[in-house]
Amino acid sequence: MDEHSLLYGAILYLAAAVVTVPLFKRLGLGSVLGYLVAGVTIGPWGLGLISDVELILQVSEFGVVLLLFLIGLELNPRRLWEMRRPILGLGGAQVVATAIALTALGLLSGLDWRSALVAGMGLALSSTAIALQILTERNLLPTPGGNAGFSVLLFQDIAVIPMLAVLPLLAPALAGSSLEGTGGGWLDVLARLGVIGAIVVGGHYLLRPVLRVIAATGLREIFTAFALLLVIGTAALMETVHLSMALGAFLAGVLLADSEYRHALESDIEPFKGLLLGLFFIAVGMSIDFGLLLDSPFLVLALVAGLVAVKGLILYGLAAIYPLPGPQRGFFALVLSQGGEFAFVLFGAALGLQCLSAELCGLLIGVVALSMMTTPMLLGAYEVLVQPRLSGPAQQ
Repeated sequence: MDEHSLLYGAILYLAAAVVTVPLFKRLGLGSVLGYLVAGVTIGPWGLGLISDVELILQVSEFGVVLLLFLIGLELNPRRLWEMRRPILGLGGAQVVATAIALTALGLLSGLDWRSALVAGMGLALSSTAIALQILTERNLLPTPGGNAGFSVLLFQDIAVIPMLAVLPLLAPALAGSSLEGTGGGWLDVLARLGVIGAIVVGGHYLLRPVLRVIAATGLREIFTAFALLLVIGTAALMETVHLSMALGAFLAGVLLADSEYRHALESDIEPFKGLLLGLFFIAVGMSIDFGLLLDSPFLVLALVAGLVAVKGLILYGLAAIYPLPGPQRGFFALVLSQGGEFAFVLFGAALGLQCLSAELCGLLIGVVALSMMTTPMLLGAYEVLVQPRLSGPAQQ
């Protein structure tokens, strides 16, 4: 991308956000839907002003990374340990139950078991970016429903590790192969665990002394530069072993949660997070393949509705078992009912290993992207039509 196209793109993104987001916010539909619609408007299926969607999506993923880093700064290891029950119990139950249900539906629809399992695992994941943005906008993270939602999202980010690790074992080329073929898979798992261990150990023993040295310079811009280097470097390290960049950033944030530099790091990272996260939503809007929707509208809409309905029902049932207060169960179910950005990573890796066909992969990615647009609209309808009839608001 040359200098002129970069400047042109920046003007388009900022203009689309400035025009669309305040309008949707004023209409009570939330900023997320505004960003998504802005992306659709300037993307290939709108005005066609932007064509290189993949590059923008890759860059904007750092908005999700920065978001998870800031959330990690709010959770010290002791607090994280206190949340182990909702993370492992509620989060684990959601991923397992949803993956099994969606895999079964895939088998019933005629998919082979490998494709059905990969689709079930990927569609079980929700959008960390969308859910946390909505919870943050409404100041719901401190509530029981917000804590439960965050716990599920955190477990999903962790669950990406074994999901990616098992993909090589599902590849047709490896089916029935020798132990040598599976050895690479186990070596990959060990490498990923080693990287996580390096982040934890290095973050515990090295980060604070380095931060003291940087802070002693008295140069705020250098401190900001180091904060960005820390987050991006951790994310890049996780990406080298095909793990969630956001999970690595979250771990780095947790390790610094009780340091004396937590507030300085938050104030330096926050502006970059907001802009990049908005760019991520715009990129998702641009990536929606409306050509697929036009070719098979009933199939795509049925799949999107089925995904949201299945996940919503499972989440509502788990919220009742957990239990969450009655007024918060519907909100909890809806805010996590969409597909997630990590499904893009999982389906892309599965396509490379021939666990999914190109046609099915494109269909699944389209369904995930469209499902992301349903969440703000469903929540808006819920808050207008359902919430006032309950005994109390979702925030209580």
